[in-house]
Amino acid sequence: MRDVYTHGHHDSVLRSHRNRTVENSAGYLVPLLRPGLDLLDVGCGPGTVTHDLASRVAPGRVRGVDVVEAPLVEARAQGGGVEFAVDDVYRLSDPDDSWDVVHAHQVLQHLSDPVAALREMRRVTRPGGVVAARDADYAAFTWYPAEPRLDAWLELYRAVAHSNDAEPDAGRRLLAWAHAAGFTEVTPTASVWCYATPEARAWWGGLWADRILQSAIAEQAVDRGLATRADLEDLSAGWRSWAAEPDGWFLLPHGEILARA
Repeated sequence: MRDVYTHGHHDSVLRSHRNRTVENSAGYLVPLLRPGLDLLDVGCGPGTVTHDLASRVAPGRVRGVDVVEAPLVEARAQGGGVEFAVDDVYRLSDPDDSWDVVHAHQVLQHLSDPVAALREMRRVTRPGGVVAARDADYAAFTWYPAEPRLDAWLELYRAVAHSNDAEPDAGRRLLAWAHAAGFTEVTPTASVWCYATPEARAWWGGLWADRILQSAIAEQAVDRGLATRADLEDLSAGWRSWAAEPDGWFLLPHGEILARA
């Protein structure tokens, strides 16, 4: 099975990934972390969360995996003794019962079969260990002030994701997916990212203004007849207009699960 990563690995995407830490992206997992745990980070990208997790479970073994090599070059450059490798979430190279924690941040939303991925993550988790997943829920994104071009952006993004047989509204489905994967002890929670300061608006609005023009999303939208280049230019301008609003506010809800193996 070969899924299409809707975002791709353009710098406008990796800029967002580099900003992620345990504190802002995996706080729900922190109470379960302790020194000596072995941890697998699935879909690790450039590795910022992976390295942060490693600092919290040292001297435990930590491995980060992604479906392609490109972001792993940056992840390895940070040093720290963490292993990074290309691997397939549907067919991980680890033996059964290899890890105490298997973590996936913003991964399941991009998969055509998230239930199969959760089953495979469970396979490599030791009995009593935990599979931890956090995913955004695009349909629940909200912002102020009203900006019709952001409405159009969200509609287009969800169309592109669905054309990849992916589920952008994954956050609300994590509990159901975990149950379908055979987990019986699941703790569901939720948390948000909020961009409302001038600095946060400039960063978030700027990266999306670039992403909708230059990333894999733009290529897929045009190639599949879902948008024209002129449409994308208009959406990009909408992001910059929103970012310049002194009262601008953007909220991204996320679903989270801690599923016991």
